[in-house]
Amino acid sequence: MSNYIVVNNVKKWQFNIPGVEVISARDYLLKNDYIRKRGVRIFNLCKTYKYQSIGYYVSLIALARGHKTFPDINTIQDLKAPHVVRVIAEDIEITIQRSLSHIQSDSFVLSIYFGKNISKKYDWLSSQIYRLFQAPLLRVYFTNKVDKWKIQNIQLLSTKEIPEEHHDYVIKFATDYFSRKIQGLKRKPPAPYDLAILLNNSEQTPPSDRKAIERFIRAGEKTGFNIELIDKDDMHRLPEFDALFIRETTSVNHHTYRFAQRASAEGLVVIDDPESIIKCTNKVYLAELLKHYRIPAPGTVVVSRETAESSLGGMVFPIILKKPDSSYSQGVIKVDNIRDYHEVIYSLLDKSELVIIQEFIPTDYDWRIGILDGKPLYACRYFMAENHWQVINWNEKKKSPKHMGDSETLNIEDVPVNVINTAVKASKHIGNGLYGVDLKVLGKKCFVIEVNDNPSIDSGLEDAVLKDKLYCNIMNVFFERVKRIKENHH
Repeated sequence: MSNYIVVNNVKKWQFNIPGVEVISARDYLLKNDYIRKRGVRIFNLCKTYKYQSIGYYVSLIALARGHKTFPDINTIQDLKAPHVVRVIAEDIEITIQRSLSHIQSDSFVLSIYFGKNISKKYDWLSSQIYRLFQAPLLRVYFTNKVDKWKIQNIQLLSTKEIPEEHHDYVIKFATDYFSRKIQGLKRKPPAPYDLAILLNNSEQTPPSDRKAIERFIRAGEKTGFNIELIDKDDMHRLPEFDALFIRETTSVNHHTYRFAQRASAEGLVVIDDPESIIKCTNKVYLAELLKHYRIPAPGTVVVSRETAESSLGGMVFPIILKKPDSSYSQGVIKVDNIRDYHEVIYSLLDKSELVIIQEFIPTDYDWRIGILDGKPLYACRYFMAENHWQVINWNEKKKSPKHMGDSETLNIEDVPVNVINTAVKASKHIGNGLYGVDLKVLGKKCFVIEVNDNPSIDSGLEDAVLKDKLYCNIMNVFFERVKRIKENHH
């Protein structure tokens, strides 16, 4: 990937930074050399970013050309609105208070050069602000009111606003920044596109185990991606990539959703997309969706504190109670009688305005149909844990043989047609991402239990039939989507 620093006047450029070419804004905007270039990062260091100024047009035109630009047009617009800055900066509230707690005055100014400050004690704060507002040169103004620091304003800097005594620092920080990117690329095989995989290495039950992640990496590189693993502190790096694959358990009030949201806004191909996360992680929404489209599901009632008693009318014990945002079978409770119901339902309603009551359908196993791009991808049967009604028995230790039931992966052709058709029908009302549709079959009837975003794909389980082809199929969908976007930009 080529790095360009764009300035108003190349002759006035005072910083010798290896690994990057300095070009004029007019050349970038008007010369054909840059119009059709691919794999380009633009570092826009023009004098001003005012609406319809030449600096504004550099970031705007870079967006049209599919170039990754810093600051991008969204950052330029966000920084013009102090209230937007304050909302976005809420993510780093604790970092701000800790970093500035020693300062006695009621105001403070922080200069950030390529994500760093000249004082190391502000490096973490600088990197976190850079993560949210990705621009090479920033100046942040803080005020302290009632013993609490707040961001008053953030400004994009031009090089002429950098004090001369800071010049050596800017050169060092920029050199470190670009050399890190270049070294990272040299270790990877050449590929047209970049894909990030978001992981949480400390997660107890991640959607994919380490071997599966390694297979995703190999499949991605084979397909035509440079692959990089990232974590929750790397949101600021999203503009470096063309696609994001989230392999960490998702939730709306969580950084995984913010990653999806930011990646989507940056124009990346992202799985899971933010809309799928919203839809799949809330069982109240899913219950309404299945009912609206007449997709068969267990008898389901959504209850509030006011209707917790009256809604029990048609239900026969045992019944299932579900938190709206439960995952991996946690927050899903079976109650066998009215006494247990009263004990559980109100504790759940203390945490959520609405709770799901669902008919209990006893089966030896659940079907899981993996869906990608609206088509069946893999099929599994997950058997119940020993002497338990769920696939996972959370009361048992993880390594206990009773913790999890057996599983069996089948060819799609060997799965009953009504199971496949029902799964596809349910998923198409969510989107065209990667989903795991859970179903139960009782007699001749097939019921959708839920549609999951971010479904489990572990080595030796979901990939048991397709093996490496499963990972390649997923990466091929990413590749074709990125390719379409790039071609449309050109």
